Amino acid sequence: MKQTIFSFMLVALLSPVVTEAQATGSIDGKELFGDMTARHIGPALMSGRVNDIEMHPSNSRILYAGAAGGGVWKSNDAGTTFNPIFDEYCQSIGAIALDPSDPDNTIYVGTGETWTRNSVSIGDGLYRSKDGGSSWEKLGFDKSERIASIIVNPQDPNEIFVGVLGALWGDSDERGVYKSTDGGLTWSKLLYIDPKTGCADLAMDPTNPDVLYASMWEFRRTGWSFTSGGSNSALYKSTDGGNTWKKIHNGFPEGDLGRLGIAVAPSNPQVLYTVIEAEKDERKGLYRSDDGGLSWSQLNNDFGITVRPFYFSRIVVDPRDENVVVKGGLSGSISRDGGKTFKNLGNMHSDIHDIAFSIKDSDIMYVGTDGGIYRSWNGGTTMEIVENLPLSQFYHISLDDATPYNVYGGLQDNGSWYGPSSSPGGVEARDWNSVGAGDGFRVLKHPTKNIIYSEMQGAENVWRIDVDRQLSKSIQPQPSRGVEKLRFNWNPPMAVSTHQPDRFYMGSQYLHKSEDMGDTWEIISPDLSTNDPAKQAQEDSGGLSMDNSGAENHTTIFTIAESPLDEKIIWVGTDDGNIQVTRDGGRTWTNTVGNIKGLPKNTWCYHIEASVFDKGTAYAVFDGHTMNDMTPYAYKTTDFGQTWTNIITDQVKGFARNIQEDYEDPDLLFLGTEFGLYITMDGGSNWSKFTNNMPAVAVHFIDLHKGTNDLVMGTHGRGVIIIDDISPLRELDEEVMGKTLHFFKNEPTVINEKSSFAGNFGTETQFVGRNKSKDVLIKYYLSKRHTFGKMTMEIQDMEGNTLMELGPGKSKGINIVNWSYNLKQPKVAKGKTFSFGGFTSPQVPAGTYKAVITKGKETFEHTFDLVYDQDSPLSGEDRKLKHEVTMKLYDMTQQLAYLVYEVDELIAKLEADKEKKTTAKLRELKETLVVTTGDNYVGLAEPQLREKLADLYSKVASSYDKPSAADMENLSLLTDRFDSAVKTLNTLKKKIKGIEAVELMDFDSFLEAK
Repeated sequence: MKQTIFSFMLVALLSPVVTEAQATGSIDGKELFGDMTARHIGPALMSGRVNDIEMHPSNSRILYAGAAGGGVWKSNDAGTTFNPIFDEYCQSIGAIALDPSDPDNTIYVGTGETWTRNSVSIGDGLYRSKDGGSSWEKLGFDKSERIASIIVNPQDPNEIFVGVLGALWGDSDERGVYKSTDGGLTWSKLLYIDPKTGCADLAMDPTNPDVLYASMWEFRRTGWSFTSGGSNSALYKSTDGGNTWKKIHNGFPEGDLGRLGIAVAPSNPQVLYTVIEAEKDERKGLYRSDDGGLSWSQLNNDFGITVRPFYFSRIVVDPRDENVVVKGGLSGSISRDGGKTFKNLGNMHSDIHDIAFSIKDSDIMYVGTDGGIYRSWNGGTTMEIVENLPLSQFYHISLDDATPYNVYGGLQDNGSWYGPSSSPGGVEARDWNSVGAGDGFRVLKHPTKNIIYSEMQGAENVWRIDVDRQLSKSIQPQPSRGVEKLRFNWNPPMAVSTHQPDRFYMGSQYLHKSEDMGDTWEIISPDLSTNDPAKQAQEDSGGLSMDNSGAENHTTIFTIAESPLDEKIIWVGTDDGNIQVTRDGGRTWTNTVGNIKGLPKNTWCYHIEASVFDKGTAYAVFDGHTMNDMTPYAYKTTDFGQTWTNIITDQVKGFARNIQEDYEDPDLLFLGTEFGLYITMDGGSNWSKFTNNMPAVAVHFIDLHKGTNDLVMGTHGRGVIIIDDISPLRELDEEVMGKTLHFFKNEPTVINEKSSFAGNFGTETQFVGRNKSKDVLIKYYLSKRHTFGKMTMEIQDMEGNTLMELGPGKSKGINIVNWSYNLKQPKVAKGKTFSFGGFTSPQVPAGTYKAVITKGKETFEHTFDLVYDQDSPLSGEDRKLKHEVTMKLYDMTQQLAYLVYEVDELIAKLEADKEKKTTAKLRELKETLVVTTGDNYVGLAEPQLREKLADLYSKVASSYDKPSAADMENLSLLTDRFDSAVKTLNTLKKKIKGIEAVELMDFDSFLEAK
């Protein structure tokens, strides 16, 4: 029987606090949650943004990918599949580098994405592995925020150069070019301009490590604007290992510059390429130098080269040909004439950020996009996507009440989707359904109808989709007479009412309400933002290159929460720091942000959670990172916002985006931060980080399924992550933790009788999400780890008969043991071939059972129920017949095994006695019972009684249905044949002299023997 054991470690007793909450104290997450693990369901159909691709310098099968929000991935099969190697650390990756002297073992990772759009995450420094990614050490740069380049001197592995782009949202001194000469122990700053200017790119002459090129970029982003460029942006060269630098601008455009990429041709290091963002449009574009940067000439000014330079500045030169150059962009551009003319790369997801050539064949290329990694075998003409990189970047998720439930959500640059939480064969790419285009954000299911609402950026389109009829309609609020221009956030808020199913809310600067699913709208609030005109000049955003995509829309509503207890109570939070509440359905509003002590002014209200326990209770999460404030903020009110209490402690790392209240325990809260998930069981007095199969990824949204108690997270880089059934956390208190052993409650388990042929092919190179277990999960708490003496676990019926022995978990804390509600497989007669039908384990019938743990001299019992699926077509009589026939075949299979055992023992005696005649007859009998020739390929031999009996047993036992008439007829024939064999053996036994000397195990001992 397949069995999984989880152990859930708790290291400190809950201690009482002033309130009714139970405090867990400061407990390490690994110890607190033990083996309680998360599962990933993707999707990888659309993947996510890739920031950097790094090739192994001597092994063409090995390459690495650094994701914008999904960590570091390694491929050992030339990009066919990838595996994560950096899950415990910051998942926003800026740069990856291998030590050329030791590329199999020494890997450097600089965190913090460098394509500085509004939704980028942050990094927390530089890491190194010396064992191929199995373990990592931190090398500093904690405040760097984003690292653009890492170069290891190929002649001296202790000499490392790091280009730090630095903070996006504010001033920072930790920017520029750094160097270590002692393997990363200490660092010196080689090139620094000012707190606004960072190193966007760094390159080394491959033939002379003293020659370096550095691109310095002046930039700044706020929540309502972006500025690229300034007088400090420049391209520098050093010829003495970084000790001194000089600008190399001969031939450059006049005036301020923006972001500059830099690339050195490996085959001819005197050939350099840069792409320049300049004041004048006609002077932007690709420049080339053929003299190591002494002079430059402009080669190309095409749109594909100049578009969005802050987002697309990567240049890559073919290592074998200095005239083959590739530029990132909307589609990616490749030139084969030294940059004079370009053509687009093959069809793939738009927004190309990095390109890498295979070290052995330049026709093999790898491309990092907003939709994952693509591979080309023909020089970029055609592209194929890597199918197993689950890097999807959710902004929001929601759930429905289907079985299994579906997860809905919108993705960065990848539209809107929904897919099942479990699926036959696992959750595959084909299980996901598209319900929106563009950048997807909130996707909401109508509470009672098969209607889905989805949206794209800035509410350019809000769709109401009739799933059954495959009809969609745009329903976003429109401009109306007498109302000023509507301001929608790039991530526009939507909400459905739990009180009136057709009621639908949207937020601009006003709260809009529709009672007819978006066909008509009314405004039920004044402008709820600060309406600061200084933050409304988006048409001027971008700096040297205009970039008004809508991402900088500000002074808008960002989150809407209707109270689940009272439809007239609605909370609204804005991106400029207001938290408004109405208690009369929108007639009057109160801004409560002034009642929050310690919150910096204008901090983005990212999420509001209205409590299910009390009308006046709500939680508010604020995000200050767009003002360069990385502090996590979360508050609770119990009086409609008149007072607020901080519920964040120093245990929480990373700015927060979302909070979820448990539906049964008001003190059990789940917090999503930029670096992962935190859980409190005492209302926020203490927090512990959940890390079991949970990467340190940005958790943008959390939902809790009421029917299954599953915690579902929409992450911005690793797709949907689920922790199945968090209900044990509700029971943890002093009484439970004071017991030697405590069983947790079990909801009735539905016996799974469904089957499918899905998942059998077509997913060999795809990511497939793990399904939720359908087994009985027996959960118990141990106050101490069991280390000495015997500890056993049995499943028994209510009469005390043992049905199955399981290996118990013995760890301190919560242990979870799976039972698949099956008995042991039958013991099958020995033969020359496998009897595959005998591998089937019979299911026990529905009913009440016991888990019995014996621990030393103590015994602990726990009852639980198995039930049939309510949709099953079988009657009680049908099920009785099915069980009786299954067990008859089960018993007959084991009796046949004993019969063959007897025959073998008798043959051995007769051969020793050299009695040939009876031996021959026994052999003839055995040949009718089991296959006695050939090997394990069944097709080589004619099936005998064992094979036919086992096949019928498997057919009946594994079917949801009662035995058919044909099954019963076959059973009759096999029974007759079995009875005949028994009769024949008994007749032959009477002819054997000295048979009493043959020592046989009794039947029960035989079944227990291996």
